[in-house]
This record gives sequence, structure tokens and C-alpha cells, in this order.
Amino acid sequence: MARKVPLLKPAHVKARLKFANDHLDDPEESWEKVMWSDETKIELFGHNSTKRVWRKKNDEYHPKNTIPTVKHGGGSIMLWGCFSAHGTGRLHCIKERMTGAMYCEILGNNLLPSVRALKMGRGWVFQHDNDPKHTARITKEWLCKKHIKVLAWPSQSPDLNPIENLWRELKLRVSQRQPRNLTDLEKICVEEWAKIPPAVCANLVKNYRKQHYRQHWFPHAPCRGSGYRCLRINRRMDPLIGKAASAVGLAQEQLSKSLPIELTLWVDPSEVSYRIGEDGSTCVLYQKQPPPLIHQRTGRRN
Repeated sequence: MARKVPLLKPAHVKARLKFANDHLDDPEESWEKVMWSDETKIELFGHNSTKRVWRKKNDEYHPKNTIPTVKHGGGSIMLWGCFSAHGTGRLHCIKERMTGAMYCEILGNNLLPSVRALKMGRGWVFQHDNDPKHTARITKEWLCKKHIKVLAWPSQSPDLNPIENLWRELKLRVSQRQPRNLTDLEKICVEEWAKIPPAVCANLVKNYRKQHYRQHWFPHAPCRGSGYRCLRINRRMDPLIGKAASAVGLAQEQLSKSLPIELTLWVDPSEVSYRIGEDGSTCVLYQKQPPPLIHQRTGRRN
């Protein structure tokens, strides 16, 4: 089954790559200073996770092998929440259509108390996505007035936010308690959100880089490469290229004169390609040929 992913335009891809490269060398401790936030909708009877069952053939509609559903999920609530490596912060139920002014009120009543409760200390950073309410002028002015540093966030990147894992955890917990109405649903959400162990939050943040560099050659130590198997020279030499030059006895000055000012090199096990300049064409330096097809002879009995 094909995976569902956010629709990414070239500008989104470029912004996501910049985000990865900008934070590639950040120590793990720096992510512990981030307060992650997001909104989510929870339906009364609408948990959409896949349930796997053992069943006999033609027994798929037996009650024990089905998940009951109702039209439109039986109603829903919208939640705003935050968390850090130290645990979950406050959870707020959004009763009306949210505006920039309402968002500022939510932050004032929930974000700042959460920061104090989780003992974030000085130098903490706030993360939220690029929703229009988050980027509205009134919101930016409020954040500036409160001297809150905001983590620059690439658009169309919900998969980069570890709070998505907590939302899934919350929805699983809530569905197990089977709320009867929307009031009950809100109460159970708040209770279950508070019950999520701080160790779960700490583990999500600890594995943040590892999770997003899992396709890298060195997933447990992404700083050993340049992220996404991409080597780059942009008026500044990539450390890995400089190290390679030093290993073969080539001086840094000589290497700089030999290479273009702006060069991007993509290295994969089966292909090496490059691009000169930001708008240049991508050319292939090396491409591994697929192994030849082997035709097996079939014996024939007489």
C-alpha cells in the first residue's frame, strides 16, 4: 500500500533540505531546549488506525473482526498541545474557530505555564508550523514582545515534528477508554495527555536526529557525512571534501582553486552526480550498471 506523504513542491524540498543541513551539527542537548507544539482533531468514534486480526476465510464481517464507525466520527474536538524532552505541557481544547488573537491567548495561558512547569530554563526555543494563525502579524508581535525565540520551520513538514507521535499515542489511549460524548472526550484527552510518561517524550527527542537521518550512511552519527549523502561547496569547503583532499596530500588552497565556487555532489552507492551553481543541470559522474540477466538452462529428460 502506498504511503501518504505531504505534497511537496520544489520550494518545500529545498526548505526541508536547508533545515536538515542547518541543524545537522546541532548537539542532541540543543533539541532538549525545544518546546514542540501543534494542533490536532480527535473524533469521538473516529480513531483511524489499522487494526490487524486473525480470522478465518469469509469471516471478515464478524463483529469481533470489525471496527464500528459512525457518520462524521460522531463529532470531534480540536486540541492544541505542547511537549518537550522533559514531558508533556498543557493541553487546550479549542472551542471556536481560531484566529491570531485567540492563538496568542492560548500561548499566554498554556505555553508559558508549560515552560515554567517543565523547568525549561533560559535559552528555550518554541516550535510551531507555518499555519496562517501562527505567522499572523499579531502572533509575531506577541512572540517578539515576550522575547520568545521561534524555530524556523519548513512548510509542509508535519513529519518533522515529533509531537505527531504523541498525538497518535493520545488517540490510542483515548480510544481504549471509549468516551461517550464530546464532554467526556475532552476530559479523557486531558487525563491521558497528562499520563504520557516523561520518558516517552525524552526518547522522542533523543531519537529525533536518528529518525530523520535513518537513510544516511551513518544513521547513528550523521555528522560523519553531510546529510542526505550530499557534499556541498558554497564559497565554503565541505569538511568531508577537505578531509579527503588532506588524505591524498592535496593542499586546501590548491583544492579551492581546482573546484567551482558553488558545487553540489550527491553520492549514493550506485550513483554519483553533481551540479555546478544553483540553477545548473544535474550531471551523472558514475552510475552502476545493473547486473546482466542470467538465463538458466533447463535440463530435458529423455
